[in-house]
Amino acid sequence: MRTALTLTALAGSVVLAAGAAEAQQRFQMERSEGGIIRLDTETGAITTCRDQSGELTCRMAPDERAAYETELDLLEKRVSVLEERLSQTPPDRLPSDAEVDRSLSIMERFMRTFMGIVREFTGEPEKEPQPDRT
Repeated sequence: MRTALTLTALAGSVVLAAGAAEAQQRFQMERSEGGIIRLDTETGAITTCRDQSGELTCRMAPDERAAYETELDLLEKRVSVLEERLSQTPPDRLPSDAEVDRSLSIMERFMRTFMGIVREFTGEPEKEPQPDRT
């Protein structure tokens, strides 16, 4: 029986290892008396795998399962909030004329002030203000 368990566990680990090269780097497997212990090297999660009726069955440790479920619940809530916020956002629209005028006025004041500062540093005389062309 122990030989069958060992062979089943070995076959299971070969199947898991052959599944993806990425899994070989991420998971580390060790034999134990009850089966195989799988360590997720990225998250630190430990999974116990046992031979049950000729099949390798893996289960997360109970405390890790609770943490996993909690994390899933939090992510589902975040997604719901984001979807709700997205559904309330108006579709893309162009700014109104008043918004454009206000933005241009702010940019004009900024540029006039900035150019005044540049003239102070370069010693350029101030030019007489030109009439608005708008």
